[in-house]
Amino acid sequence: MKYWTAHLAVALLWLLHWLPLPVLRFLGALLGRLLFAVGHERRMVALTNLRLCFPGMSESERTNLARRHFIAFARAFLDRTLGWWASPNRLARLIRLSGGEHLKDRQGRPVILLAPHFVGLDAGGTMMTMTTPLVSVYSNQKNPVFNQVLLNGRLRFNQPILLSRQDGMRKAVKALRDGYPFYYLPDMDFGPQDSIFAPFFGVQAATLPTVSRLARLTGACVVPCICRQVADGYEISLQSAWENFPGASVEADTIRMNRFIENEVRKMPEQYFWLHKRFKTRPPGEERFYP
Repeated sequence: MKYWTAHLAVALLWLLHWLPLPVLRFLGALLGRLLFAVGHERRMVALTNLRLCFPGMSESERTNLARRHFIAFARAFLDRTLGWWASPNRLARLIRLSGGEHLKDRQGRPVILLAPHFVGLDAGGTMMTMTTPLVSVYSNQKNPVFNQVLLNGRLRFNQPILLSRQDGMRKAVKALRDGYPFYYLPDMDFGPQDSIFAPFFGVQAATLPTVSRLARLTGACVVPCICRQVADGYEISLQSAWENFPGASVEADTIRMNRFIENEVRKMPEQYFWLHKRFKTRPPGEERFYP
């Protein structure tokens, strides 16, 4: 995308943040249906993921679920404009936090906020940075204009520490020990390097065991952070810290984490990020699932 075209797109996005939420959600539904109709590659990825994770569903049920996911995803994308530019007062009305007491561990341990890839995770990130300084991981975007918009949006409140995926765990360990909660997204396929295979809906999935390793290195507790898109905004829920974690091994911890995410996905399957090739990396000898 050319430089001036990217600036024009950002200007249009900026205009959207002035719209009332019902209008923004209506536009998001239209965009989601359009993306589902024309986005053949991503539609096939979503349907493949759903076939693997919900083999008991009929094809029509999976197609309907995928369509609802595209709508939820598109709505969340347009809602990002609010996190980037809306006033703090408006954001406080639209994004509600429950379980905020779990941000501070009673035993004084560092806190890892485990945020699975639901469509509301950006709203969750906005709420968390409005609530407390924290550390998180940031992936640079290819387009420098959009990269700067995303970066500015994530740095709006309380000067969070953003780490690149190339930084490794050393800086995350230091930030946790310095008292920063770590807003961590644990469930994407980043290839075989540093990953282990753990079942996700019964399918072996390359999974970074970072949560277990950080907990072992820092003594941190793990607090699930579930981000739900609702009709009038987002509900961000912090749950009680996991007991007996870390456990017997890094492998056992990672299996436990994936099982927990499975249970949360079943509660709102249309909001999980099915557009990602979660099962792209295969164990040796297994066939690929995606073209």
